[in-house]
Amino acid sequence: MSILFTPLTIGSTTFRNRLWVAPMCQYSAVDGVPAEWHHVHLAQFASGGAGLVVAEATAVSPEGRISPDDTGIWNDAQQRAWAPIVDALHARGALAGLQLAHAGRKASTWSPFAGHRGTVPGDQGGWQPVAPSALAYEGYATPTELDLDGIDKVVADFAAAARRAVDAGFDVLEVHAAHGYLLHQFVSPLSNQRTDEYGGSFENRIRLLTRVVTAVKDAAPQALVAVRFSATDWADGGWDVDDTVRASAVVRDLGADLIDVSSGGLVAHQQITTGPGYQVAFAAAVRAGAGIAVNAVGMIDTGEFAEEILARGDADAIMSAREWLRDPHFALRAARDLGDAVAWPPQYERARWR
Repeated sequence: MSILFTPLTIGSTTFRNRLWVAPMCQYSAVDGVPAEWHHVHLAQFASGGAGLVVAEATAVSPEGRISPDDTGIWNDAQQRAWAPIVDALHARGALAGLQLAHAGRKASTWSPFAGHRGTVPGDQGGWQPVAPSALAYEGYATPTELDLDGIDKVVADFAAAARRAVDAGFDVLEVHAAHGYLLHQFVSPLSNQRTDEYGGSFENRIRLLTRVVTAVKDAAPQALVAVRFSATDWADGGWDVDDTVRASAVVRDLGADLIDVSSGGLVAHQQITTGPGYQVAFAAAVRAGAGIAVNAVGMIDTGEFAEEILARGDADAIMSAREWLRDPHFALRAARDLGDAVAWPPQYERARWR
């Protein structure tokens, strides 16, 4: 049996394998409520053998949405809509994860399907975005700087969302502190120019993140809590790998169980060099330096490559995104390519071997 298809236990949570589905925004919700598209989209990955399926960035408040078409988890209707989707994932053998998110200054933007970019005007369903500082992301509206009451509301919104998520049945809650969204905006000096207890020093800049992780852990003690970091801003003077290792150790001590290591997204002038596995070294640095389980992500599109990463000890699990869109049965194919005798849905058994 390959490492990729060996079960993984983190705390009290056991995954059937280590090939997981990364969160991918679908921009297909109405009033934050997931619909039939989300049910079919996510359930197919569980049928395809994923060990964990993490649903898209899901806003903890209306103003936390990236676009008006994002999913949410701030009210009862959304919670009820997520529950049968979670049941479908469980029925197919996968664990269910939800990425809890607030877009900050990158909120109230048009979805990729709108045909144009930028901030959605208020008379077309948009709203005023908020951020640690009144600094706009290039091409977007200038956000309002959060005051201390606003920061307290963000923490309360994450906690309430965590409670709703576990009530809907989710096993894994991922705190989104990456890709230029609100928590990432707070930790990076490129977007945080505050002079109070939430700005300046490293300890101050991660203060909101640590409050959110603590609140989520307290609200949902039965869930596995992950944190997604952008390991580097890919820009001079920004958040970097050393910061990520240091912050990962801090959230580990607060009860986080897993670090999801990605990168970029904070500033438009980022300079990223991409290629297969281009973010794996960041995951390896966090795993070695912070002593916490990590998953690697980024152009990992074959079972053989995923197995190589795990065999080197660079990560504990692998998340992929686009490859699952190309092939919703990626895990079954990878197991077949690796010669692993994993269980297939009986309806698909005829395709297992030649």
